[in-house]
Amino acid sequence: MGQIYLDNNATTRPSGAVCRAVEAAMTGLWANPSSVHRAGQEARHAVELARKDLAALVGVAPKELILTSGGTESIDLAIRGVLGAASLRTPAGPTAKPNVVTSRIEHAAVRDLVGRLESRGSIEVRWLPLDRQGVVDARALPNLLDPATALVSVMWANNETGVIQPVHSIGEVCRARGVPFHCDAVQWVGKMGSTGVGTPEHAAAPARASSGPPSLPCDLLSFSAHKFHGPKGVGGLWVRRGLALEPQILGSQEMDRRGGTENVGGIIGAGVAAREAREWLADPAQQARLATLRDRFEDGLLRRVPDAVVNGAGCPRVWNTTNVGFPSLEAEALLLLLSERGLCASAGAACSSGSLEPSPVLLAMGVPDALAHGSLRFSLSRETTEPEIDEAIGIIAAAVAQLRRSSSASL
Repeated sequence: MGQIYLDNNATTRPSGAVCRAVEAAMTGLWANPSSVHRAGQEARHAVELARKDLAALVGVAPKELILTSGGTESIDLAIRGVLGAASLRTPAGPTAKPNVVTSRIEHAAVRDLVGRLESRGSIEVRWLPLDRQGVVDARALPNLLDPATALVSVMWANNETGVIQPVHSIGEVCRARGVPFHCDAVQWVGKMGSTGVGTPEHAAAPARASSGPPSLPCDLLSFSAHKFHGPKGVGGLWVRRGLALEPQILGSQEMDRRGGTENVGGIIGAGVAAREAREWLADPAQQARLATLRDRFEDGLLRRVPDAVVNGAGCPRVWNTTNVGFPSLEAEALLLLLSERGLCASAGAACSSGSLEPSPVLLAMGVPDALAHGSLRFSLSRETTEPEIDEAIGIIAAAVAQLRRSSSASL
């Protein structure tokens, strides 16, 4: 069959329409969109149309959407920007050190950033407790908040397990206490709608006067285009109207909130990807089909490898993600063998590939070391087919058996 790509949480293949749009923009709309001449204004018009498409996908006002280089920059701008604005409002003096509330299952873009800021003495980090499935305990949040809390940051869906977090409950607590809430939606936008997932915990919030993604009471939301078949190098940060944010890259672009000449071709491609994602999300049967494929994959794999464990299986997850642990195996060895057989997967976040350490996310969930060391992430896309899933099950089962025979022979 050729290559079977089940690493779509790392990146998705740009759609044909996206590639054509980027190529056309690179050849026909290459002028600087900040220039006042006709060529520049044509590029500006195309950028603003793409901004509208991206805003419509998220469910926000275009003027509140900052275009960035990707999810990591959007997250960095959200955290540093809120902290910087808070420090500007607070004169130097014997004030409490600001604190940020987050969780140990966040993407490294959040987890490592707040850890570094804490190590430098800039902030205090307060960690939300987790259950064994990797769900943060929203009930513990009120006890972690105080007048020095500058920000709460919790992801919508985990990038390694797909587990959906109780961001609606978290957002309501933050709104009641007047604390800004940032939601990392990199693994949500373009895969799931922004109106909730249909369970009481994630039900739509009441209508409200302030702007923002439908049903999600947050103040900042980050996303990345290459997670939904758009180009790399383009992301977005929605910022609620009226929220103070200190720019991290100075310049006049993006309403003075993010300097640098816009990536016109990439932004136009991202707009196309957003339109395609909206069309796809409008048909609930598409998500249901792929959720069935994910379940078929898990069921088949567990039949063929009975001691395998699906991490986070006991709670709601994004339709495309599964994290499977194979006891007594090393993830890196299994990944290499799968790659040789034409199957692409990962051992957690792509930015951590090459690390011999088990995933910090799985360890934070309480997954035993031996199982975490042998856990792989498989993630589907809109393009994944049933024959690919069935072949993948056989490839993985055969690879696991081969590694276990080799391990037994070496004893």
